[in-house]
Amino acid sequence: MADPTPPTDAPSVTPAELHERLRSGEPVRLLDVRDRDEFETWHIDGPSVTATQLPLSKFVQASVTDGIGDLTDEIPGEGPLTVVCGRGEGSAFVAGLLEDNGIAARNLADGMDGWARLYVATEVPCSSATVLQYERPAAGCLSYLVVSGDEAAVVDPLRAFADRYVADARDRGATLTTAVDTHVHADHVSGLPTLAAESDIEPVLPAPAIERGVTFDVTALAPEASLAIGSATLQSVPLPGHTSGMTGLLVGDVLLAGDSVFLDSVARPDLEAGTDGATALARDLYRTLTERLADLPADTLIAPGHHGERTPPAEDGTYTARLGALRDRLPAFGMDRDAFVTWLRDDLPPRPANFDRIVDINLGVAAVDDEDAFELELGPNNCAATPADD
Repeated sequence: MADPTPPTDAPSVTPAELHERLRSGEPVRLLDVRDRDEFETWHIDGPSVTATQLPLSKFVQASVTDGIGDLTDEIPGEGPLTVVCGRGEGSAFVAGLLEDNGIAARNLADGMDGWARLYVATEVPCSSATVLQYERPAAGCLSYLVVSGDEAAVVDPLRAFADRYVADARDRGATLTTAVDTHVHADHVSGLPTLAAESDIEPVLPAPAIERGVTFDVTALAPEASLAIGSATLQSVPLPGHTSGMTGLLVGDVLLAGDSVFLDSVARPDLEAGTDGATALARDLYRTLTERLADLPADTLIAPGHHGERTPPAEDGTYTARLGALRDRLPAFGMDRDAFVTWLRDDLPPRPANFDRIVDINLGVAAVDDEDAFELELGPNNCAATPADD
């Protein structure tokens, strides 16, 4: 059924504008008019968000019965409502209906589809290179562009934004020469094969990750090997636990940590080997936290592969933190091994949606077109264990 025509045109807010409000901590009052199951699977969240779900059908009915006031009485929070739907059409009707009834509202342009396509870059302070952190707010995925001289490398690229890395490197007077995945991802479709096929870019994966059955041509990154990018060096740092091949990259005083330690939790150990293999990988992750990371100075800046829906950014707008601060902040660093393994193995969130198929695509075992790849990625990343303060 076609979406109804709004009685008046309400103001719109772009995904980028909404993201800026969320990042600054301004209160955001959302009305999501998708069905309940869509909302519960994936919706916009954050420390300053008050979100309410009421289906579009209720507003269509209320427009006939003049019951708009009864509906809006159910919506908590203060200030204008930002109305959200899948593609911004049903929400345009609701926002217009609310405006027509004297209730301040605006429509999220392009809806959750537009939100999923938002990709924001922020510079990370680094002693030896220019490092850009890319954030996909819809999923909390973080990728990185490292630029030194006339060369650049991208770390953990997303296929949906492959062209962006090439263009951003060019804007900084550099050529993208290298694309690296820190591990075989389970929450998004990697941009590695796309970048390697369309450009003169070397794809790189940690050697243990390739051993999982990667079928496309890729350069193996050995443990503790390094990559030269201009005058900078990306030093591999094995950080197994999330997967057997999880490998961080140290550039200057910044550790691109992939899915090992996050700002409010640590990585989950069950996506590669399932529940049966989670215990062994949890023990590996304990060694990563207590031994492998122990060699790094406390002022090493940790730049993770994801952030949580309610993780606040640092003062500079990046999702980063000093290693010493994380040691103090996260209880996982202070647990003994058995307690850590029990907590990590027994208190895990739902697995990422479609993760089996996404892993097959990232290994090269399965193929998918761009639109289907985009649809597979929608939803939260769920690559972290349950936050330690939950």
